Order: sequence, then structure tokens, then C-alpha cells
Amino acid sequence: MKVPVVRNVLEANEQLARENQARFREKGLLVLNLMSSPGAGKTTLLERTVDALKDQIRIGVIEGDIQSTYDAEKIARHGVPAVQINTDGGCHLDSRMIQAALPEFDLNNLDLLVVENVGNLVCPAEFDVGEDYKVMILSVTEGDDKPLKYPLMFSKSSVLLINKVDLLPYINTSVETIRRVALDINPHLEIFEVSCQNQTGLEPWFAWILARVPHYKSV
Repeated sequence: MKVPVVRNVLEANEQLARENQARFREKGLLVLNLMSSPGAGKTTLLERTVDALKDQIRIGVIEGDIQSTYDAEKIARHGVPAVQINTDGGCHLDSRMIQAALPEFDLNNLDLLVVENVGNLVCPAEFDVGEDYKVMILSVTEGDDKPLKYPLMFSKSSVLLINKVDLLPYINTSVETIRRVALDINPHLEIFEVSCQNQTGLEPWFAWILARVPHYKSV
């Protein structure tokens, strides 16, 4: 019997993911895998999160993209270490790529590592990188049918941020439908409605992160 190649690829990735996770836990790191389609607002959300939390916890960022260092440069301007991974056409980051990027950080001096994955609603959900949580961003401009079309992304994620809610008066999208279908797929999904543009709804998201950072002590 032949084992499908895709199974071999996923099993090899899982082994490296476990190695990454063991290293992260040894260092006391919270690791988030941030996923979305292109243009949903991952980088802007990350900028808002870094600005809100960088004086309370130590943050590092791995930026994944097909080409360019644009996003890593944007994040670095906010005063945190950022490393760019270019996949040269690949549709997701994997454990091997993350493992190769880790020597660029002083993991002993980080509390939170955020992996901003390549913009894609399919492949990133299948490839663990050693993260504690998968976090998905869905822009209301994408419509309310995405949970039905891409159920794996919703089933694998722990958090869903429904972004750009400031645009709801101008589009025909139902947040209630997104919530209902997403929770049908994954009843344990935590959902936040946010606008990175006017920064509404972000405080509960920041609090969610701080509650999960192993070494964070509320002042």
C-alpha cells in the first residue's frame, strides 16, 4: 500500500512542530499563529497589538509572505524584533521555516511570539508550527459565507477576530451569520468584533493575550 505524499509531508511537519513547541514551552513563550486571507487586516491588527502591549510584555514577530520585507519593516518600526520569511510562492509557513527563523531571536527575552502567516484560507490551517493557538482574522468585507466555504480554518482556530466592523453600515454582511455558522463548526471558538481602523473592540483581545502569557503579572 502506498502512503500518500501529503500524509508524509504533514507527519514530517508535525514532528518539527512538536520540537518547536517543546522549545517554546521551555522558554515560557506564548506563541500565536495569525491567519487570514490577504487584506483582512493581519498586519494592522498586529501593529495595534504591539503598540498596546509592548510596555507590558516582550514581543517578537515572524512575518510570512510570498515576497518582500515590507511587513517585517512595518512591525520593526514599532520597536519589537521582527523576522521576515519569504516563501517564494508557497502558500503557508511550516514548522521547518519557523525553526530556521528562531536563531534570529533571543527567546529568553520574549514573552510572546506572533507568527503572521501567509494570506490564505486553506493551507495555513493544516500546518502547525508549534503554536499554542491559531488565531483567525475575517474582514466583514469578505462576506458572511466564509465559514461555510472554509470550515477547516474555523475548526482549527481558537480565536476569530471579525475585523473592519466599522464598515458594516456600507456593506451587506451579517456578523450574526458569521457568528452562528462559525460556532456551529467550532463551539469553543472565542469571537471578538473589532475595528483596527478606529480601534474599537480591541481591549478584550489584548486582555485575552495577557491572560495567557505565562510570566505576565497584572500590575
